[in-house]
Amino acid sequence: MTAAVFGHDGPWTEEEYLSLDETSQRVELFDGSLHVTPAPTPRHQRISRKLGNILEPAAEQAGLELLEAVNVRLRPGRIPIPDLVITDPVNLDEPMIEADEVHLVCEIISPSNASTDKVLKMHYYAAAGIGWYLLVEQKTGALRLYRRRGRHYTEHSATKRGEALRLLDPVRATIRPEDLVP
Repeated sequence: MTAAVFGHDGPWTEEEYLSLDETSQRVELFDGSLHVTPAPTPRHQRISRKLGNILEPAAEQAGLELLEAVNVRLRPGRIPIPDLVITDPVNLDEPMIEADEVHLVCEIISPSNASTDKVLKMHYYAAAGIGWYLLVEQKTGALRLYRRRGRHYTEHSATKRGEALRLLDPVRATIRPEDLVP
């Protein structure tokens, strides 16, 4: 992949982006530019797995899918890879999920790209019409749930250790920060 990236001139198209081989790094497409981050840390992946274990049965009960680290097309040329998404049932062999199929998107905030998750992606997910956005702090497991109002998110709830987030929409689940982070 490195040779393909460094030998590329001009903005990236979706077709060029999708032709990149799989990599240990996350490569996202934002309006013709690639955003590359290293593979997640073990802590990040543990939180993702634990949260996925909580949300998957709830998604299945609601007739929805829980997926990890998939391409989500927010609009042509804008394809992030959220940590977790809850979607309508989708074709599992397609290379990406369309934003209008996504009900909730979750990002586990990494110290190296916190502003991307808290600002850029939050704006892009809301503009794409995704109803719910869940942010998880890696160190504490603190949860911030946002609900879309118009083209922006407003904070719906903030949950810290010793408290519980009770999701009612798009799925029913209870999430405790201490269940995610030791």
